[in-house]
Amino acid sequence: MFLTIPDILTAEDVERVRQKAGSLDWRDGRSTAGRSARSVKENLQADMKSELGQGLHEFLLNAISSNLAVKSIARPKRFSRLLLSRTQDGGHYGHHVDNALMTADSRKMRTDLSFTLFLSDPDIYEGGELSLVTAAGDFAAKPKAGSLILYPSGSIHEVKPVTSGVRLACVGWIESRIQRADEREILFDLEGVREALPKSAREQKLVLDKTVSNLIRMWAR
Repeated sequence: MFLTIPDILTAEDVERVRQKAGSLDWRDGRSTAGRSARSVKENLQADMKSELGQGLHEFLLNAISSNLAVKSIARPKRFSRLLLSRTQDGGHYGHHVDNALMTADSRKMRTDLSFTLFLSDPDIYEGGELSLVTAAGDFAAKPKAGSLILYPSGSIHEVKPVTSGVRLACVGWIESRIQRADEREILFDLEGVREALPKSAREQKLVLDKTVSNLIRMWAR
């Protein structure tokens, strides 16, 4: 799964986030990388512990976690702390795999899905594509600001070098209530079928509601 969800943030929200991000303190991004990833990571990350950072974190997390598409696709149980990443001057994040376990609210969480919320318009920086290695080939994305890319945390992926301009993005991880990707896909497909039915198909919608609910009972962790 490598999905683009547009309009997580409006253009006005993106601009406000960028302005506030400019007032944050930034540090070497390698401080949050796993042991094997440190050697391929070259970016800056914002210190989100200040009052401004905490407010920005709350705003971004609320926008992401309340999005209907994110909820339907990911079935979130828990979100990690968010990171704000700034990449420029040839910075990049080479091929790596995200940590299987992370700390969230003083507890360990399993990382099922990773996401990148793009905060820079693609025409203001060169390079910086998010690239995912799959059995069907490499997929690369560089969507408009306010769009979110959702992908499996266990996949090999990279951020291509930013050769000019500045790439600003918010990244984070989700532990899903439905651990298996194929089961999440079945639920997502069934809900899509339900939404496509006409309003008059009440009995069919009720049967689909029952089926989705029972599958969640079977699969939820």
